[in-house]
Amino acid sequence: MHIVIMGCGRVGAALAQTLEHQGHTVAIIDRDPTAFRRLGPAFGGRRVEGVGFDRDVLREAGIEEAGAFAAVSSGDNSNIIAARVAREMFGVENVAARIYDPRRAEVYQRLGIPTVATVRWTADQMLRRLLPSGAEPLWLDPTGGVQLAEVHASTAWVGHRVSRLQQETGTRVAFITRLGEAMLPTSDTVIQEGDLIHVMMRCDQVGDVEAAFSRGPEGGTR
Repeated sequence: MHIVIMGCGRVGAALAQTLEHQGHTVAIIDRDPTAFRRLGPAFGGRRVEGVGFDRDVLREAGIEEAGAFAAVSSGDNSNIIAARVAREMFGVENVAARIYDPRRAEVYQRLGIPTVATVRWTADQMLRRLLPSGAEPLWLDPTGGVQLAEVHASTAWVGHRVSRLQQETGTRVAFITRLGEAMLPTSDTVIQEGDLIHVMMRCDQVGDVEAAFSRGPEGGTR
């Protein structure tokens, strides 16, 4: 897929490099030519200087052949204008805009422009780390029966195997984030302090799962 990105800050540059490594073709737009230094010499995509919602600039970046467009500049107004131009004028199906103001993000979300509300997301994640509790839903299946969630686990689970956690909580551990890296555990993986545990579970068992994760293993022995 060809993907166009507006904004070559840290997020835009990292996104461009990741997408290129995954085999996509990428064009990145920024009004400041020095911003492209963040891409490094190995980046093989297009570097387009200009304003990201200018139609000629977008055409130069290959918007007419693009399957996706990301607006991740530092300006909310620029991001939402560019996202609307990409979708409404060029018919790009997959469009997303980074928005700093969470109130604006909600409005644009209702208008059909997928947004990432940076400030709210960061604040929510900080709260999850400072005051861990309960389950934070990450994905819900279309029928509303199953969800993927990050569930806070009591330190009483540290040292126990994933197999026991699954057996006693009735969940399936999808992945664990350990020291900032996601990993796919086996049934013999031992839970360590600081692990963020992401599980699949039925939506009607959330309360029971939260209680089991908070309570710790029955009997307490390993």
